[in-house]
Amino acid sequence: MIENPVEFLQNLFHVAVDTADPSKCLAEYLPTPPKGRVVVIGAGKASAAMAQALEKEWPDVQMEGVVVTRYGYHQPCSRIKIIEAAHPVPDDAGERVAKQILELVKGLGEGDAVIALISGGGSSLLSLPASCLSADEKREINRALLKSGAPIQKMNTVRKHLSSIKGGRLAEAVAPAKLMTYLISDIPGDESSAIASGPTLPDPTTLSQTIEIIDDYKIPISDKVMAYLSDATNETPKGKEAFFERNEVHIIACPICAFNIGW
Repeated sequence: MIENPVEFLQNLFHVAVDTADPSKCLAEYLPTPPKGRVVVIGAGKASAAMAQALEKEWPDVQMEGVVVTRYGYHQPCSRIKIIEAAHPVPDDAGERVAKQILELVKGLGEGDAVIALISGGGSSLLSLPASCLSADEKREINRALLKSGAPIQKMNTVRKHLSSIKGGRLAEAVAPAKLMTYLISDIPGDESSAIASGPTLPDPTTLSQTIEIIDDYKIPISDKVMAYLSDATNETPKGKEAFFERNEVHIIACPICAFNIGW
């Protein structure tokens, strides 16, 4: 018998949080600093802390960047701009920063490097609706998903397919620059493409699965959205595309262990 179960559980919690602290787990995954232009992007509740840890590990690297985190989760950084937005329902700030990030990575070359700092919460914080719906419609769909009881993997399947930046589309925008993604997982099973709806990773989910989830959980959508989801040309990138060839993905902290995945 555990003499003090409350204290025991509190200690477990603090050990888990400490293990996922970016200042303690990011450094071992970082390469030698690139020689060309370095652009840092990111989204998630831990992204500001990740940005702060990166600046600490690379004190002499000339880099620029933008990451978005939840309101109240700001961390001071000198070279990387930290922007706050709403979670779990997106707001206009999340859409503005998504556009800003896409503009920042536009026109990069093969000699440039992009560091993506991604953690849980990034789905709502990095919000750029697909062409078939407005920001208000996207928010209503997100609210319906949150109330539906659907597991996070299924919610993120829908989010990916109704986004212009998630589900691998950000990786497409970064190409042909080198892309290195560092992830902190909050997803059961640690499926990397599900974390923050995988903006920089190939998407194994499909449009047809998205429609099934919407039907199963009775998520209200317009005819315009259904037409978009029924059009195969709107499918997310699957990993065979050339722009994934120079990508690296590292899970630096997760519920069970830290491990590397690469393409």
